[in-house]
Amino acid sequence: MYSIQDLLEGYQRKQFSPVEITQSYIEKAKHNRNLNAFISITEDVALQQAKLSEMKWQLGEVGQLEGIPLSYKDNIHTKGTASTSGSKIDQDFIPEKNATIIEAMNQAGAVMIGKNNMHEFAFGITNNNPFYGPAKNPWNPQLISGGSSGGSAVAVLAGLSVASLGTDTGGSIRIPAASCGLVGLKPTYGMLPNEGLTLISQTLDHLGPITKDISDLILMMEALTGNNFSVIDSTAEDLRGVKIGVPVNFFTEKIETDVLESYKATIKKLEQLGAHLVDVEVPYAKEAIPLTFTLAITEGGYSHKDRIKKHMDDYGYDVAHVMQASKSIPAYDYVHALTRRTEIIAACDRMLEQVDAIITPTIPAQPKPIDQEIVQFNGEEEPIFDCMIRYTSYFNLTGHPAISIPVGLANDIPIAVQLVSRKWKERQLISIAKIFEDNYLSDFYEQRDKLVASLKV
Repeated sequence: MYSIQDLLEGYQRKQFSPVEITQSYIEKAKHNRNLNAFISITEDVALQQAKLSEMKWQLGEVGQLEGIPLSYKDNIHTKGTASTSGSKIDQDFIPEKNATIIEAMNQAGAVMIGKNNMHEFAFGITNNNPFYGPAKNPWNPQLISGGSSGGSAVAVLAGLSVASLGTDTGGSIRIPAASCGLVGLKPTYGMLPNEGLTLISQTLDHLGPITKDISDLILMMEALTGNNFSVIDSTAEDLRGVKIGVPVNFFTEKIETDVLESYKATIKKLEQLGAHLVDVEVPYAKEAIPLTFTLAITEGGYSHKDRIKKHMDDYGYDVAHVMQASKSIPAYDYVHALTRRTEIIAACDRMLEQVDAIITPTIPAQPKPIDQEIVQFNGEEEPIFDCMIRYTSYFNLTGHPAISIPVGLANDIPIAVQLVSRKWKERQLISIAKIFEDNYLSDFYEQRDKLVASLKV
């Protein structure tokens, strides 16, 4: 798996060219269609952008991601290229202009390999798409990739794009990153602009990157924001002086044994790195899912009001159910959800003032077989949607930055943890993750690289 830095250095040294690299990624994408990572492979656009990047390298006028092959979730609008949002309804929608974030990527010199498969209109976490099929987890193609940005994660893991952009309403960047053993960041709400997206919720939706490691995440965030996201102290080798909050409530309830044990082991590793562990209680954590549903379904129904009038029969079954439900939520419940959100944000802010970051599992269960809709904990059944967003959706409600990083394998499938910090403290969050990665993830990355090598054409 090439890193962003590998490619930039290779271009600079003329070891290979953007056109050669782009062609190789296109071929890999074509030959791994069985993973279903893409709704469309944008070969003509990619080669045109790669030729432009090649000229810029020759002139010495390069952007931060000049010639880097990326992929984009298909609800992010791309000028002149179909942006279906994984739907039948928008299958012929060709935007007349790029999303703001795509303009930033183009300015940075990125190359668009294709548009990624996703859960229909981002209303789900399995990426079981009734029109384009499921994005399959390369660790085991019988398992879900996580969603709704599942195709983005599959493309990055399988080496079909170097990195990808996804969206996150209740966990849709972090869940597939966790399921596929990648790094996924939901930045502070509003850090990355939502203009030019097919949205679910103006209150909850976030944009963010999925990458293979923290170094690539840093370079992506620098290009996305124009800010320096290098770690706070690049010479730091440990976490002495860093306070890590360990929740005493909610985040170890209804959780699989392997996930819990990996989480506990990760906490011990942070302590071994010098972190000072602090017990914290996450305020009103159990309210997150019902409030998230109220906001997302109400605002989603409003965003889709024209589609609902004209195309109700063209939604897939699960999304049609959501759209029907949007009509029956009282205005009182919606206003209550907005009010509680404000109160919970303030309470979460106060909790995070005690620490530099908190740690939770990213998801309470490992990825399940495609089409499995129920998860069991000690004989108690829970819908897979509710299960997978249980630990992530709280931080969509509050808008705090949250990063999912892999911490190991169980049953040959990745397990991940989530780190969360105060708003606009992404650099500190990334720094903590990078120090952990440098000390503990080399073996995991080696195993992952072997998986990727087995997928090569």
